[in-house]
Order: sequence, then structure tokens, then C-alpha cells
Amino acid sequence: MIDAYEDPGTPDTRGGWSYLWWLVRRQPGRSLAGALLGSTWLTLMAGAPYMMARAVDDGLVPGRTAVLASWTAAIFVLGAVNAWISIMRHRTMTRVRMDAYFRTVKVVVGHSVRLGAGLPRRAGAGEVVTIGVSDVHTIAQALTVVGPGVGAVVVYAVVAGLLLTISPLLTAVVLLGVPVVALVAGPLARRLQGTETEYREVQGVLTARIGDLAGGLRVLNGLGGKGLFAESFRKDSQLLRAQGYRVGAVASWVQALGMGLPTVFLAVVTWIAARMAAHGDITVGQLVSVYGYVAVLVSPVAFLLDMGYQLSRGVVAARRVVRLLRLEPEPDRGTEQAPADPAVLYDPESGVRVHPGRLQALVGAGPTETTAVIDRLGRYTPSDVTWGDVRLDELPLPEVRTRILVADNEAHFFADSLRNALRGAGNCATSPHPPAPAAQPSAAPPDAQTTQALHAAAATDIVQALPDGLDSPIDAQARNLSGGQRQRIRLARALLANPEILLAVEPTSALDAHTESLVAERLRGAREGRTTLLTTTSPLMLARVDEVIYLVDGKVAATGTHEELLEYASGYRALVARDTEEEVVR
Repeated sequence: MIDAYEDPGTPDTRGGWSYLWWLVRRQPGRSLAGALLGSTWLTLMAGAPYMMARAVDDGLVPGRTAVLASWTAAIFVLGAVNAWISIMRHRTMTRVRMDAYFRTVKVVVGHSVRLGAGLPRRAGAGEVVTIGVSDVHTIAQALTVVGPGVGAVVVYAVVAGLLLTISPLLTAVVLLGVPVVALVAGPLARRLQGTETEYREVQGVLTARIGDLAGGLRVLNGLGGKGLFAESFRKDSQLLRAQGYRVGAVASWVQALGMGLPTVFLAVVTWIAARMAAHGDITVGQLVSVYGYVAVLVSPVAFLLDMGYQLSRGVVAARRVVRLLRLEPEPDRGTEQAPADPAVLYDPESGVRVHPGRLQALVGAGPTETTAVIDRLGRYTPSDVTWGDVRLDELPLPEVRTRILVADNEAHFFADSLRNALRGAGNCATSPHPPAPAAQPSAAPPDAQTTQALHAAAATDIVQALPDGLDSPIDAQARNLSGGQRQRIRLARALLANPEILLAVEPTSALDAHTESLVAERLRGAREGRTTLLTTTSPLMLARVDEVIYLVDGKVAATGTHEELLEYASGYRALVARDTEEEVVR
């Protein structure tokens, strides 16, 4: 099975079928062993009816007790050997499925890391979660075709050959069963693919809604939007349920045929064989063997139908994985040298200029205006932004990410200790090693830089309130902290990184007035001599920055201090002149 640190390989993204075949080719020895064991297991099942026929014709009918006993012993040995082969087949196929499962997980996670910050803009969170939770399991199940699926085809041919020694008519009936199965199950399999695809799409939408609900329930309660969101979720869930019923209806027919068609075979072939035995065309032993052969065919036919069912679902899931894997990271063709000395970061589209060594604030009527500017300045969207005399997109991306940091309120927290969450250790998805367990209370105290960053973000009290201080465990997305606490820890993490240019999106929007005032007072000292641009409409923050940039319709309408803009920019005054004593969710 694939090792946790092994390279999963380069997947074949030409289509769903190509991806499934790639998973088989990545484990050729195990896949071949599964096919051989599955074929041997099912073929030996067909050996029992042959031995029973010999026991009847050569031992029971003539009254030869020794011959009857020898064939009985042979049947027992065959059953024991086949039981062992069945165990090995099951173990091998479990490893085939688990390899496909973990290999797909590694491929998806690795590609998500390569896409980086561009992933949320190109794929919905619900789609990624659905792939990780459901699709990888479905893909792994589809690889059952490697074992019992191949074995079903082999044993079908073997039984047909054995029946040919008894009666060409019976052989023809059995061989005609394959096209009958294809004609009946083929349209259902295609229909299942269509309904399954629609179901997965709706499931992805609903999963995204659940994620939004988990992350924003407190805000929804505060804004009075819980009822509206609940109604939207109810409609989506009803749509998913209805689509699930349609998938279930088709799947039930496929599974019913898996039990019904073999029974029809058994009845037809048994009736023909019984008529032939009554007319003396075959012996009683041959009649017994024919019944046994057809009974053995029940499993292969069921496997063939289940194979079609699993492949139909698997190819739908594989197509979703392939669609994600086809997303390419933004090309990095930068070869120019970044400015050696602090330089102006300029966005021609909006007219925003970020001056070196200054603390500036960006104010807009809506968050989309300011966020769009930050995305361009941070090189998260294509733009004509320049840094000094060089276009930002002509610089190597790693250097841009090292020197320019965008800190927003959606920045992720991985489950780890608070110390590692602040430092970023264990929070890098590309790290080959799992996060270290949280240290005991006797762990090292915070260093001076960590202490300063926590103080500047007014987050010292958070550490003091936790049972183990910085070594206290933090849940994924820091769900064991309040919204205001998460925001202060995110700000402390950004300050601790100490980038040359910090672009912070609404760093105090979830804080109460007192805490926000503390952050506003301390931020200047924490970023002394460094370039900082904040997006905010808080008068407490705006009053303490060097310059305010006021946007109207995404363009710079005015610049100056907070007091100057309050005096001569009426739109700015109407936007930011609010009651600072209003209750804010902390």
C-alpha cells in the first residue's frame, strides 16, 4: 500500500476512465495478484460441480464406496483451498482499494497545495470537501473490478467450456446471457452516471452551505439572517433528497437485476437440462453438474452487474477529481529583480499608492472594492500593479510571497498548538511531517518576538486564559476560540511574520471598541519602519494611520488624514461617522 511519504505519481487527467486505469497501473503487481486470485477463486467454485458429477456417476450410481469417498475428500480439500484463496483475494483487494484511496487523497491534497490561494477562487469549498469525503471512497470501490470483476469474466468462459462438453445447447444459452445483461444493464448504467453526476453537483453545493453555516452562524444571528439561510438550506437539502431518490431508483434496478438475471439463468438452464436428462441425452451426474455450474454463475453475473454499477459511480467521482486536477496554478514567469530598497506599490486600476514605511488605510463603500485592490496588490489576481519600476507579475512569485503578505479574516488555522499556529509550524500543507503533539505546561515560554506580536494584537489575555498557554491545543480553524479571538491571533501571526509589506483586510472588524482601540494604539509601534496598508472603516483605526485612501467605485477619490477627509469629503464622512460605542460581537 502507498506509503504516507511516497510520491503518488503523476495522474492521468485525460478523463475519468483514464484516471481509474492510472490507479490500476500504479500498483501492477497487486492488481495482477487480485485478478489472478479472483479468477482462481471463482474458477475453483466451478470445480465442485464437476467433482460432484464424477462422484455421482463414478461412485454413487455404480455403488463404489471408495470412489465416492475419494471424490468427497477431493471436494472437501477443494473447499478448504478455495477458502484460503478467498481470504487472500479479500486481503489483496482491500489493499488495492486502500492504495487507490490514499493515492487519490495525496494527489488531491498535493494539487490543492500547488494551487494555493488560487484554489478558493477556482473551485468551491463544497466541491473539494465532497471529493475528500465521498468521491475518493467511491473511486476506491470502483477498483473492485480488478479482482472479482476479472474473475467473473474468466469463470464465465470456463463454465461455458465445461458446459460445451455436456451440451452445445446449454452452452449457447449461457453465452447468450452476456449480451442480454449488456442490453438490459447498459442503459441503466448510463442513466445512473447522469443521475449520479447531478447528485454530486447538488451535494457539493449543499456541503458548501454547511461550511458557510458552521463558520458564520454567529454573524447570521447578529444580522438576523438565520431564517433566510435556513430556508435556502432547506430548499437545497430537499433538492438533494429528490435527486438521491432518483439515483436510488436507478441503483435499485441495477441491484435487482444482479439477483434476478442469475435466477432466470438458473431456471432456464435447469429446465433444459432436466428435459435432456429425462430423454436420456445426459446422465444424472451431468444434470447435477449443470445445476452446480449455473448456481456458480450466480456470483459472476452478480459481480458483472455490480462491476457496472461501481464503475458507473466511480467514473463520475473520477471525473470530479480530474476536473480539480486540471486546474493549473497561475503561471509564474517572473524573472525580474525585486526592488532592493523600499519602493512604492502602485495599482494603476484604482490609483492606490502604498508608500514605503507608512501606515495607510484603504476605505471603500463596500468590502468588494477594497478586497479587489488588496488582491491585485498582493498578486492574487492578474493586474498591472508595479513595485517600484517593475511590474509585480514579472517578479518570481516566491519572492513576492516572502516580502508581501496579505492577511485576511479567512486565513486558515490547522489543528495544532497555539504556539505552532502563530509560528506557522505544522500549518504548512506541504510539510511531510505531521504536527508535533502539544507540549506540556513546562514547555518553553514565549520568545520576545512572540510576546511583542501578541501584545500589539491585544491577544496576551487569550494566551493567559488558555490552560496551557501557548501550548494549548487549537482546533481546526480555531473553532475553540471566539470570532474576536481568532481575529487577534491572525493579526498576531501576521505581525510575527514581519513582512516588508503587510496588506491587512479588516483586521479589527470583530473586536469591541476597547480592544480595537488597544490594537490601533499598538499597531504603529509594531510596524515602525515597515509598509502597512489596512482596509477598514473604523474611526478608531483611521484616526491613527498616516494616510487614508478613500475609494469611490473602485477608484481613488481622495487621500489625506482622517480629520482632513472628515472635513471636506462628505461621502467619506457619511461612511465612517458611526457610533463607535455600538455593540460589536467579540
